[in-house]
Amino acid sequence: MSEILESGEERIEEVVTRSKGADGELPISGDDLTKGNSGDLFGWMQNVGMGWKAAGWGKREILILSTQGGIRQPDGTPTALGYHSGHWEVGLLMEAVAQEVARLNGVPFAGFCSDPCDGRTQGTRGMMDSLPFRNDAAMVLRRLIRSLPTAKGVVGVATCDKGLPAMMMALAGCGHLPGVLVPGGVSLLSEETEDLGKVQSLGARYAHGEVSLEEAAATACRACASPGGGCQFLGTAASSQVMGEALGMSLPHSALSPSGSQIWRDLATRSGRAAMHLADQEISLNQILTEKSLHNAMIMHAAFGGSTNLILHLPAIAHAAGLARPMVLDWQKVNQLVPRIVDALPNGPMGYATVQVFLAGGVPEAMLSLRDVLNLDAMTVSGQFLGENLEWWENSERRKRVRERLNALDDVDPNEVIRSRKDALSSTVTFPQGNLAPEGSVVKSTAIDPSMINEDGLFLLEGQARVFGSEAEAITAVKSQGDDRIRAGDVMILAGIGPMGAGMPETYQVTSALKYCKVGKQVALVTDGRFSGVSTGACIGHVSPEALAGGPIGKLRDGDPVRVRIDVVSLEGAVDYLGDWADFQKRTLNPLVKVHPDLPDDTRLWAALQNASGGSWGGCVYDADAVNRGLS
Repeated sequence: MSEILESGEERIEEVVTRSKGADGELPISGDDLTKGNSGDLFGWMQNVGMGWKAAGWGKREILILSTQGGIRQPDGTPTALGYHSGHWEVGLLMEAVAQEVARLNGVPFAGFCSDPCDGRTQGTRGMMDSLPFRNDAAMVLRRLIRSLPTAKGVVGVATCDKGLPAMMMALAGCGHLPGVLVPGGVSLLSEETEDLGKVQSLGARYAHGEVSLEEAAATACRACASPGGGCQFLGTAASSQVMGEALGMSLPHSALSPSGSQIWRDLATRSGRAAMHLADQEISLNQILTEKSLHNAMIMHAAFGGSTNLILHLPAIAHAAGLARPMVLDWQKVNQLVPRIVDALPNGPMGYATVQVFLAGGVPEAMLSLRDVLNLDAMTVSGQFLGENLEWWENSERRKRVRERLNALDDVDPNEVIRSRKDALSSTVTFPQGNLAPEGSVVKSTAIDPSMINEDGLFLLEGQARVFGSEAEAITAVKSQGDDRIRAGDVMILAGIGPMGAGMPETYQVTSALKYCKVGKQVALVTDGRFSGVSTGACIGHVSPEALAGGPIGKLRDGDPVRVRIDVVSLEGAVDYLGDWADFQKRTLNPLVKVHPDLPDDTRLWAALQNASGGSWGGCVYDADAVNRGLS
């Protein structure tokens, strides 16, 4: 106890109460004192107090925000760990931006709002805070931007599932300013083991005897092959990076760059340069985030086979920017127009890693194949229109070099990773309805096992319902080899985990386990929750209305006959109860379906606010006008 109360160090009490202060004089005028705000003067005093030279004051201020986490020594050694690799190295990007801003006679500021890891919280109570956190972080980041009223521009640096959408929402909500988004990039593939998507199914595979304990331990240890960056697959983090670039918020060929590399740092330097240029030219994010750029982002989501979570995030970004939120019909039209042309994990057929997609040309390469359906006159943070960016890319040395690098490193043809439209794959998402999902649902139909789709492009499964009221119960059944195990032909119903029941958590530990278990492709999963962006298979999420809001999914019982039909050609489908519908409607809620006992009050408040603001199909946002109308 004495070591806690006292260190034993001598002379540490010899503190001082005064110091000299900064040298020089503030470059202020009489008008600054008589007409300016006291806050401006106090801010200038703080700036020189922190060490900025007084003579260098009065220049353009650029705020740099990030989701940095952990305490990293200069050589990369951790003093304190972050929540995930995605925010571990982004401080290096901030530093590169700041140095370039200062070089160009700007004054860089920096602020932080860290973010959690969806992978770390899978299957835990922490997942009940995952989606609500996005709204919280967006509000904090917006408040930080507004709290530097002298800023002439803002640069946002973020990487992963909730921090990056939050950063985009924050920038969009401060669209009067010039702004640039710097994506945090991706981690490298391990030379010796599985990707970060497959490795999360080790528990289920071990339970079924498909891997040994020794294999599982060695595989898990090597899966994160580099200390920084988002996951190696096209999940929510990578999909959000793609969306940011497609919206024009990031520089061309910025999404999915390998974290820690020279090309990654160079992106940050050029982004700082772009922020200063936008400030000079008075090009604000309001001129970049438009209906045209929103359309381009939806096109790229379809082309890449992006995460279904972007159906939550893109409407939220649009809402923050004051644009109409895309609804189901808008997504359907885009997916009927645009096939998937990117072969990336987890979608297949080969499943290339995100760093390989970057080397194949990334977003601008995919855009070259889709110029006829893109709005080429959309403004971007390069200060040029999208069409001008693509003209540069098509003839650039950079394009030639990165594509040659992919072939030399991995013997991969870039045209196999990012295909032409004549070699396109199936479209990305389908929105089934039916009597169990009268207000809709979503499935990443492009990621259903091809062997389960007939020659007419139809996935059809009629089976008995297996109803679960929690993810824990569902994963126990998936791992089981007893009488309660999941069998081929089962339709798993995971109900009561929408926003009201559990904060709409991801259920990736269930979907990943199904993917890598022998009977998994012969099973369908239907839930009012959502999935990780790396989920695959006949997994139908976002079922509306959710069970606890009176949705019929909450009335199902074990053994009920259910049919799941997904047409991957017409992009139509249905989830239906096949018994007597009149009797079914008289049923009460299944006793298994209830609010999670550990649901935090913070999340309950989020659920109520987003429900009043349009719910999950409206992006789970806070619409102040709608909430106020509801209260009055």
